[in-house]
Amino acid sequence: MWTGSPGGESDRTEREAGRLAGRALGWGRPSQLKRRRQRLQLPLPARDPLARAGISHHSRPHWRAGWATRAEASAAQSGSGWVPQRRPFAPLGEFFETCQPRRKKGPLSLTLMIFVNYGGGGYWFFEHAAWNGLTVADLVMGWFVFIIGTSVVLAFQVMMKRGVSRMQLVRKLTWRTVVLFLIGVCFLNYGPVDGPLSWSWARIPGVLQRLGFTYFVLALMQACFGIKDLDSYQVRWASLRDVLLYWPEWIIVASLETLWLCLTFLLPVPGCPRGYLGPGGIGDYGMYPNCTGGAAGYIDKWLLGENHIYRHPTCQELFKSTQPFDPEGILGTTNSIVMAFFGLQAGKIILMYRQQPQSILKRFLIWATLLGIVSAILSNFTQNEGIIPINKNLWSLSYVTTLSSFSFVLLAIMFYVIDVKNWWGGQPFIFPGMNSIFVYVGHSLLGSYFPFSWETKSPISHAELLVQNLLGTSIWVFVAYLLYKKKFFLKI
Repeated sequence: MWTGSPGGESDRTEREAGRLAGRALGWGRPSQLKRRRQRLQLPLPARDPLARAGISHHSRPHWRAGWATRAEASAAQSGSGWVPQRRPFAPLGEFFETCQPRRKKGPLSLTLMIFVNYGGGGYWFFEHAAWNGLTVADLVMGWFVFIIGTSVVLAFQVMMKRGVSRMQLVRKLTWRTVVLFLIGVCFLNYGPVDGPLSWSWARIPGVLQRLGFTYFVLALMQACFGIKDLDSYQVRWASLRDVLLYWPEWIIVASLETLWLCLTFLLPVPGCPRGYLGPGGIGDYGMYPNCTGGAAGYIDKWLLGENHIYRHPTCQELFKSTQPFDPEGILGTTNSIVMAFFGLQAGKIILMYRQQPQSILKRFLIWATLLGIVSAILSNFTQNEGIIPINKNLWSLSYVTTLSSFSFVLLAIMFYVIDVKNWWGGQPFIFPGMNSIFVYVGHSLLGSYFPFSWETKSPISHAELLVQNLLGTSIWVFVAYLLYKKKFFLKI
């Protein structure tokens, strides 16, 4: 929104100003906004509904009037200059994923994921936990899934306001899911050393497959139950508005979590106790050597076959397990949908309270606290002794609540730093996010080649491995920056 002394402009200019203000208040493309500003080149009439209502700028925070800084608000109210409003939450959206199709999933998580996949310098905390517990490597995928949910609700809200029909949304999300699944199966589940791809041993689950299916379910729910005009809906308990307006989605997610609990703890698994969540092998004193993953492992082997799931799980070396187990298996995907739904909830909070940053921060921290309490109860503040231990391999319920709690805290910090205080714009991490598919597939296919990898003089030296992995990650960030400068954006 622009401000200035009214008078003298034509009706056409006022209509153009209204359209420009509408674009500035929404999630419009920056390029379109820039072109309109250049074309207009005129001060715009004052359109401040709070001022017209008689509310002084001295009695309200500067962000309620829509200004980027308090100084800009004062300058605008005094008539000393023409100050454009920055797009609400634009830096935050660009840091994770804006509504633009070309800017994809969680650049921060993506960059950290590349570093971890390249080896993380050989440090133990950049490797996945053998079974129960958490390391830095176990956080990355969870954050990635969480922000998918946030980006879905923001992107779909914009498309619905643009007049895209629900059927068009369903066709679009179905196509994206199919492409992600095919890329994962055909390119990322094997490497050149495996020889020609054969269906007799091809792995079906995978990271992109899980992300694609999670996106499909979340996007389908949002396409079916999304609300185009949130401001026109009122509920009796206004403080729960972001939950009550989407009650069908909550019923679906609660049903999925109930299904996970029932299958995990009630499904009979041959040779294993019901509700077994251990690694098998020599774990649990070697009593259940062939029960790796309990019901989750059994379902994958039953539906997909042992030859089509991951054959080298992280528990294999420490617990000497001999059974294949897929960390991206079918049952765990159910809980990845639940975690992405918490990200969806974060996106709804941003939409409903977009003019109230303090309310957004407060609600993010409330959700983080509630989910943290649930995690503490389920895990009993221990690694192995809780009702449901925190386990990334199983994507256990406690893992979902713990990572969702962390994600709300991280999102609150980023929102405060990037949007409220405007201290940082997210560079350089926003560039990989603009070409996430290209960067993710590229780093997976080329990771074993120079300059991303080479033979080290000392395999136990952290220094050389750290330099190698940081260099490989930096190269992909730089490649993404060059693609951004060339305006090349690969999307599906």
